[in-house]
Parts: sequence; structure tokens; C-alpha cells
Amino acid sequence: MSAQTDPADLPGVTKEQGPPGGAASRVPGPRAGRGGTDGAAGRNGGGEGRVLNVFSHGVLVIWGLLVTMPLLWAVVSSFKDDTEIFGSPWSLPSVLHFDNWARAWDKANMGQYFLNSLIVVGGSLIGTMLLGSMAAYVLARFDFPGNRFLYFLFVGGMGFPVILALVPLFFVMKNMALLDSYHGLILVYIAYSLPFTVFFLSGFFRTLPTSVAEAALIDGASHTRTFFQVMLPMAKPGLISVGIFNFLGQWNQYLLPTVLNVGDPDKKMLTQGLVALAVSQGYKGDWSGLFAGLTIAMLPVLAAYIIFQRQVVAGLTAGALK
Repeated sequence: MSAQTDPADLPGVTKEQGPPGGAASRVPGPRAGRGGTDGAAGRNGGGEGRVLNVFSHGVLVIWGLLVTMPLLWAVVSSFKDDTEIFGSPWSLPSVLHFDNWARAWDKANMGQYFLNSLIVVGGSLIGTMLLGSMAAYVLARFDFPGNRFLYFLFVGGMGFPVILALVPLFFVMKNMALLDSYHGLILVYIAYSLPFTVFFLSGFFRTLPTSVAEAALIDGASHTRTFFQVMLPMAKPGLISVGIFNFLGQWNQYLLPTVLNVGDPDKKMLTQGLVALAVSQGYKGDWSGLFAGLTIAMLPVLAAYIIFQRQVVAGLTAGALK
């Protein structure tokens, strides 16, 4: 009776299986093998992910340098004289020549052109955002006959090249006595920017909760008050994003003011003045003044994007996140 019992002699237990809870049952061979294979695959996948990450970051760095280096070179050249621009184009200026900026601002009349662009772009931006947001809200939140037709009409306007409408647009503006005027160019800029604005904001307004507008209407607010005091503040990220895009497009517009501002040189936009400066200063050899005028023209665009870059990204992703 004192002899120990061999586990193999127990009923239902074989020598290959071993006792329950033994070492053979705790370490299954095939599962350990699969785990090792998965670990190796995970390590290989992680290595490929790191290589792809390094490659993508490298491409972005190269692209960033290709974009920023010409801008930085133009800004640095605006503080040099002509001798330094041609003699040592890649070095920093030995002395900051602020007179280049003064010469471009006063003698090249860039100050007047800058003011003209501010008036036209400011007025057209306000009108575009007001009319575009109202039209987008109605198309996105109300069902009525012709809703989809109007929406696709705006979308179709995005694919219509403005160059095809220059000749009839010129004669229409001439017959309405709107050539060489601020308000005429403002109206054209608004019409030019409305299709993209309505398309962008209509998709954004669809993501806003309907319950908030219904609660405002139940509380006695009119549709106008609901739009301006409730829905419009909720669409602030989208408004800022599309406002920045419209500002960039209108500020850099050259074709429309060239065709519609042909008589009065004092009503020219900044892009027209910059082209005239490039032509005149190229013959005079005043390259430092030309670079100063170029820097003056691009500073508002850079400042607007740097200040509102977070809002632009938030507006582009808000619709997807909601």
C-alpha cells in the first residue's frame, strides 16, 4: 500500500497525455509555435511601418523646402541691394536696406494698390460669406421643389472656367457702368466665389444637429434669428475655413481685375501693380524694389494662413468627425 501509484496506471490517463495540470498540459507545443510566428510577423510589420514613416516624412520635408525656400529667398533679397542680389544671392544681407520697401511702396504706387485690394477683397469677402452661408443653409436644411436643381447649379458653377465668360462679362459690366469701379469688381468677385462657398458650407450645415434648430423654433425664434444666433455660430469652423480659401483666391486674382479695370490706373489691384512693377523695374534694373513689392503682396496671405491655420484644419475635419 505504501508503493506510489504510477499515473499511467490510472483509468483514462495515458503516458502520452500525462496527469491533468502537468507540464505537458501547461505548455502546448503547436500554440507556442504559432505565437512565435505571429511575433516575427509583427516585428516585420513594425519595421516596414517605420520605413514607410521615414519615407513619408522625408518626402514632406523635401516638399516643404521646395515651397518655403523660394519665399524665404525673396524676402531676404528684398533687404539687399542689387549688387548683393547678383553677387551673393544665397547669403544674408550685410545691411538691411529698408529703403527698398519705401521705394516700392511710394514710387511704385504699391501703397495705393494695396489699399484698393483691401477694399475690394474685404467687401467681396463679407458679401460672399453672408450670401453663401444663407444659400447653403437653405439648401442643406429645407426641402422644397427645385432644391437639388439649385444645389447642382451652384456645383456646376465650380466647373465653369471664368476665362470663357470674360468677353460677355466685360460688355455686361460696360453696359451697367460698372467698369473701373470698386463695387463692380466686388460683385464679380462675389459671383466668382459663391459656387465653392455654397458647396462647402451646405455639406457642413448638414452635419449640424437638427434638434438645436427645432428647440430654437419651439422657443419662438424665427428662422432668421435661428440662423444668425444659433446655427451660424455653430458653423464657425467651416466659415473660417471657407473664408480663408476665398480670401486667398480673391487676393491673388489677376485675370478679372485686368479685364475689368482698364481705364483708371488708380483703381488697379495689387496683382496688377505687381506685374507693372515687374515690367518697369526689370528694364530699370531695380531688382531689390521688385522683391520688396513681391514681399508686400504676399505678406497678407501668409499672415492670414499663419493666424488661422488651426481653424482651417478644424473646419476641414469637423464635418468628417461629426
